[in-house]
Amino acid sequence: MPRKPSPLDARSRDADRSQQAILTAARDEFSELGLGGARMEAIAERAGVDKRLIYYYFENKDSLFLAVLEDTYRSIREAEQQLHLTDLPPAEAVRKLTEFTWNYYLEHPEFLTLLNSANLHRARHLEGSKRARQLNTPLIETLGEVLERGRAEGVFRGGIDPMQLYISIAALSYFYLGNNHTLSAIFGRNLMSPKAKSERLSHMCDVILGYVLRD
Repeated sequence: MPRKPSPLDARSRDADRSQQAILTAARDEFSELGLGGARMEAIAERAGVDKRLIYYYFENKDSLFLAVLEDTYRSIREAEQQLHLTDLPPAEAVRKLTEFTWNYYLEHPEFLTLLNSANLHRARHLEGSKRARQLNTPLIETLGEVLERGRAEGVFRGGIDPMQLYISIAALSYFYLGNNHTLSAIFGRNLMSPKAKSERLSHMCDVILGYVLRD
């Protein structure tokens, strides 16, 4: 017979829901106002919990900010795993990752603003985070496998550093989207129009694939 849920199970589920509600509220607060401008009282109000509960689970604002960053990385890395890059032909896998990165940044602008805030504080919250490294290392390993398979098949040139390649993929999206207001102003073009976004993604794929493919 199935085990009857115990009161301890119910309390554990309630704790998980409370922590996730706090993380979601904190993500919104930090992404809108940055670490310096975010207030624990406002996060508690957004989450619908007592402020003391936040301190119980996360101790202080810096620890909560780190938890938000780690949860943010978890979300994007889990979404990337659904691409099943190692099951795709190498060139298709690299294109898929490039397209995914662009679309994820578009759909999750809070990801960019949280990274901006973390960098403003010189990533001091992430420096000691083993979880952040554990979350991000598998992507580089997967991309390395794709690149090696492409090289072995004669599709990709050799000597490509998967970390450098991923940074380039991310940067091509990050800079454009993070600076679209200034870029649109100085070039006199709406860089967030549907046509402009489509052209940007096409350009990014051409640049990345042009780098990895053999002549």
